[in-house]
Amino acid sequence: MSNNYIQDMSLVIKAADFAARKHNTQRRKDAAQTPYVNHPIGAAYILTNEAKVYDAVTLAGAILHDTVEDTDTSFEEIRNEFGDEVLSVVRDVTDDKSLSKEETKRLQIVHAPHICEKAKYVKLADKLNNLRDLERYLPVGWDKETARKYASWSREVVSKLKGLNETLDKELEDVIEKILVKYQ
Repeated sequence: MSNNYIQDMSLVIKAADFAARKHNTQRRKDAAQTPYVNHPIGAAYILTNEAKVYDAVTLAGAILHDTVEDTDTSFEEIRNEFGDEVLSVVRDVTDDKSLSKEETKRLQIVHAPHICEKAKYVKLADKLNNLRDLERYLPVGWDKETARKYASWSREVVSKLKGLNETLDKELEDVIEKILVKYQ
């Protein structure tokens, strides 16, 4: 086994452990209150299984993508634990929670074409994972109109990333169409 392989596997497992500890009390917005950490792990799974992305920094970024946004984790903590390259990916996909929801959504559309390639993969996998959940169930407190708006906004974000990965492009378009039809 090569030293690089061992380092890569160690980074990904360390990220999974870190995310599991940071998100340990959080739950998804489904009726079953699924553990939140299933989402970032699901995003990483989409990258390996569907997009065929095996880069350790990208996978660690996917697993850590919500830690700064949704937990007490700081960017400095990500840098200290995982280095500058993982930090760059996480920073590129982290929303500024001090802004209004509308401004945050607008900025995702504006910034999407300008984030690093590894962050683009994370953004696509994150959206696909969220949209697949939305196709299965309405989150607690959501109505059909909210679901349609989320799908339409997601289409705008991912349109700025089109062409990076044909499989993800197709899967995203398919799931968005299914949601728009389901929640008419």
